Amino acid sequence: MEPESTYRFTISLDAQGSSSVPDRDKPAMRKLIHDVSGRAFAQARIGQAQLSQEDRGDGILAILETSVPPVRIVGEWVEYLHEELRAANGGRRHPLRLRAGITIGPVTRDPHGWSGHAVELACRIGDSGTAKRLLAAAPRSCLAVVASDTLYKDVVRRGGRWVEPERYRRYVLGLKEGPQPAWIQVLGLERPPELPAEPAAGEPAPPEPAAGEAAVAEAAPARSGAAEDRPGPARVTNTVINHGTGKVVSGVERIETLNMGSGSDGDR
Repeated sequence: MEPESTYRFTISLDAQGSSSVPDRDKPAMRKLIHDVSGRAFAQARIGQAQLSQEDRGDGILAILETSVPPVRIVGEWVEYLHEELRAANGGRRHPLRLRAGITIGPVTRDPHGWSGHAVELACRIGDSGTAKRLLAAAPRSCLAVVASDTLYKDVVRRGGRWVEPERYRRYVLGLKEGPQPAWIQVLGLERPPELPAEPAAGEPAPPEPAAGEAAVAEAAPARSGAAEDRPGPARVTNTVINHGTGKVVSGVERIETLNMGSGSDGDR
């Protein structure tokens, strides 16, 4: 008899920059990941009977029963994990920083573990270039949460205990299956910064953010209202304006025109 699929929450937890950790330090890193996530599950009243976990070397794959209230995952567990990370990182020269990809959908268990699109999606959105870049651009933050589009619409945007949908921003991730919308929160920021859409799998990745961009991301003011349904416009940078024609002529991500003192109507 073939295994039957069941509808579950899936969490893929990955350590940021784990490839640069020396082999001698990786056992301690793995233990710390299990310790902080385990304490967060316990504090969120998610018991072992409701939870199945697989070690992924530099992270954890967790499958949760749907009997767990959704808000307890995206609200309490996320906040407790953030606080556990902050406490564990106190005094550490190289703090542990995590990315959590969270989905909901059908998964199947066999003797070797869990499989299904929801599992693949949680892993891919949590490991996406956009999630990595956002966490890299916020060096004082230790946790980024990536919610699938379905999870955001069905759970996150409705709010609840410690759930703040306005702190998420929508991004389009370039996954193997093609462009995939997802919603990302960087704990410690009022809202993550805008980024260009991530290229599809196989295309060149966008450059890593410059060191100065991290401070901009940290200092971004909060915005009121509900989270956006689409990415914001591209930013204009290093703009040079020709005051004779009013045209932006170099160093832009989006061409704009600013008419300043044009000589005739034909120039406008």
